[in-house]
Amino acid sequence: MLSAEDNATLTNTDAGTPMGKMVRSHWIPLMLEAEAPKADDPPQRVKVLGESLVLFRDTKGRLGLLEELCPHRRASLYFGRNEECGLRCIYHGWKFDVDGKCLDLPSEPGQSTFKERVRAKSYPVMSVAGLVWVYMGDDPTSVDMPHFEWFDVPATWRYASRWIQDCNFVQAMEGEIDEAHVSFLHRPLDNPDVSKSSLFGEYFREDGAPRYRVFEGPFGMACGARRTVEGGAKYLWRINHYLLPFYTMIAPSDDQNSRVWRAWIPVDNEHCYVICVTWRDDHEVEQKELDLWRNGTVAHRRVIPGTLRPPENRDNDYLIDRDAQRNRSFSGVHGVRAQDAVVVESAGSIVDRSKEHLASSDAAIIALRRRMLRAARVANDGQALETTRNGDLFSIRTFEGLMSAGTDFDKEPSIMAAMKIPSSRLEDAT
Repeated sequence: MLSAEDNATLTNTDAGTPMGKMVRSHWIPLMLEAEAPKADDPPQRVKVLGESLVLFRDTKGRLGLLEELCPHRRASLYFGRNEECGLRCIYHGWKFDVDGKCLDLPSEPGQSTFKERVRAKSYPVMSVAGLVWVYMGDDPTSVDMPHFEWFDVPATWRYASRWIQDCNFVQAMEGEIDEAHVSFLHRPLDNPDVSKSSLFGEYFREDGAPRYRVFEGPFGMACGARRTVEGGAKYLWRINHYLLPFYTMIAPSDDQNSRVWRAWIPVDNEHCYVICVTWRDDHEVEQKELDLWRNGTVAHRRVIPGTLRPPENRDNDYLIDRDAQRNRSFSGVHGVRAQDAVVVESAGSIVDRSKEHLASSDAAIIALRRRMLRAARVANDGQALETTRNGDLFSIRTFEGLMSAGTDFDKEPSIMAAMKIPSSRLEDAT
C-alpha cells in the first residue's frame, strides 16, 4: 500500500513537480528518427510530460522543438509554414528558428527591434542511435547523454518501434519489473517446444512464486527473481533492470544473444509512449526473428497503420478470444506486450495504490517505488543525480541463468561482471 500523497508524487510529471524535475533532468527519447519530419516538411505535434509542442526540421536539416502556441497571440504553430530555416506562424507571420529565436516580425514596422526581445519556448533536440532525444531541464550543457549497449551495434542488428499506452508510466513499468506474473499471464495451456527457461517453459510452471533480491545503485536497480527448479537442486535467476528515470531491461530467455530495452516516456499523467529496441549482439537480425517483433508476438506491439495505437486496446477489450483462453492461452490475448497492457491499463489510468494489498511477491515493485521517490526528492532539492552526469552508468546488461540452490546472484563475481554492474549498495528484498 502506498499513501495517496506518495502516489501523487510518484505519478505526477507536470512541470515543477518532484517527479517532473527528476525526469526533466535527463535527456529523454522522444520518437524514432524515421518518424521525425524531413527538412522543410510540415511540423508535427508532440506531447510529452504534459506539454504540447511542435517538432520541425529546418532547411539545413536541424531539428527544433517549440512550444505549440506562438508567443504572440497563442495561435498554434502546428499550422505554421516551415520555410527558409524557420517556422512561421500563419496568424501574423512571426517566424522562429529551431532555438526559438525570432527571425522576422513582418507585422511590425521595419525599424522595430521588438523581435530581439521575443522568443518561442524551445527545447534542445538531437538524433542519437536512431532516436530523437530532447532535454527539458535547466542546463543541457551539464547533462550527459545516456549510453546504452545497443548504441554500439550496427543498425541491421537491431529493431525499434514506438506505441502509446493508456496508463501512467509508473504502472506500465511495474508490469515489466514484476516477474511473478510471468507464470500466469503469459502461460500457454499447451506444451510448446521451447527451452525450460523460456517465458513459456517448464521452469515458470515449476515455481510460480519467485523470491527477490534487489541490487541498488546510482543507475537504478537490478531486480533478481529467484525460482527453485530441477526438483530443488537449482535456482533460476532472472535479473531485470530499472534505470533512471524510466527505462527497463528484461532478461533474455530463449536466446541469450537477443536482448530488449524499453523507455516509458510520460505523454501526460495518464498516457505514456513506449519505445522498444530489440537487438542481437552476435549477428544481423534474421527475418524470422524480425517478423516476430513486427507482428507483436514478442517484445514489440503492432499498431494501427498511421497511428501509435495498438489494435488490441481497451475500446475492444484487447480482442480477447475466450475460446483461446479456455484451450490455448491463460489470458486469451495475442502477444506478450498486449497481455501486459490488459492488466496495467485495466487498473485505471492512474492506479489507486492506497487500495492495494501487496504480498511478498511484490518486493521488486515496492523497491521500484521507493527508488523513484528518493530520486524525485533528490532532484526536487536541486541535487544532480549521477545518471545525469555519467552516461556510462546505463551500459549494463541483464542476466538469466541457472545456479546451484542456495546461491545468490550478487555473490557470484562472474555474473556481476557479465552484467557490468558498478559497485553499489545491496538491498535484500525478501
